[in-house]
Amino acid sequence: MTHLSLEPILARIHQAEAFDEMRCVRDQVQEMFREHLLLSYTAELGDQINLVHDTFIGRTAELAESMLEAEGLGKPPVEYAFFLLGSGGRSEQTLWSDQDNGLIYADSETYPQEALEGYFSRLVSLILHGLDVLGYPPCEGNVVSSNPQWRKSEAGYRAMTLEWLTDPNWENMRYLLILADIRCIYGAPRLVERLKSMMLTYIAEHPAILDNLLSNTLRHKISLGIFGQLITERYGEDAGGFDIKYGAYIPIVNGIRLLAIQAGIAESSTMMRIRLLREQGAVAEPLTREWETAFGTAIRLRNATPFQVEEEKYTTRGRLTAEQLTKETRQMLKQCLRTGVELQKYVAKSIESYREKG
Repeated sequence: MTHLSLEPILARIHQAEAFDEMRCVRDQVQEMFREHLLLSYTAELGDQINLVHDTFIGRTAELAESMLEAEGLGKPPVEYAFFLLGSGGRSEQTLWSDQDNGLIYADSETYPQEALEGYFSRLVSLILHGLDVLGYPPCEGNVVSSNPQWRKSEAGYRAMTLEWLTDPNWENMRYLLILADIRCIYGAPRLVERLKSMMLTYIAEHPAILDNLLSNTLRHKISLGIFGQLITERYGEDAGGFDIKYGAYIPIVNGIRLLAIQAGIAESSTMMRIRLLREQGAVAEPLTREWETAFGTAIRLRNATPFQVEEEKYTTRGRLTAEQLTKETRQMLKQCLRTGVELQKYVAKSIESYREKG
């Protein structure tokens, strides 16, 4: 496959002075990447896709700041971080990823809370408008910075996170697992790093919470039948297809994430989490190599799902079509799923063993 040079693309994004201008660049980039994906998916191509997304989102935040200054609201009153969650937080976005984001701003003794909230609420509205223009659909679960839950001061986030940690109900555990994938995309990374460190330190000191995180982690089962057959879609326009996102990719991501939390690993990328689990001696090398292969298959096939533009947004249903499930793909997918099943068993045993030891 011909090497894809990103320098001219990144330069055009950085030089863009309006959201509409960036949308034109994104449309061109989508087509260019789509052609490469039709030939072959590689880890390098996945990294390039994520770098371009990061650049689009970072430039959007930068332009939003400039717009606020032009409106007379000035520069940000305190430092802040605009961060990504979900696949964006893990640097695993596909061409059609949606918006999973939040904003954290520093505490201040100079500016009243009402003034800070007013500024950052307006900033977020401009950022999300820009991402909307660029074709990023909003998160269906409302994990987005327009939701006050995901737009707070550092003290506000710490209080909310502590509340989740001390009241381990199902919903709070879901939020903690979402937060574990946090990654700063623009602004002051230390605000994000301190929050993640606080969460990991608390869990290390109160390991019983891993049991609560486990049940949430295992809620998505690998889509492999008891006789080793793929569990495909039975009805509708996706009949005969395979839900690669929730049947393979998400269960693997979830399992690796909990092992990383257990080991105190702050890294959010799934592949880096596997690597660090191996390097720290938390998991034997042969197992981690199997997980890397399975995850590579899952993310490769996830990038192969058809996508479309609906209401100017890039979207996908996250399913491989029946036609895409060739004999070769089925064999590769089944091996990925078998590894995924064993991974989920390993995670459950690991948490049980950890609990029994202390």
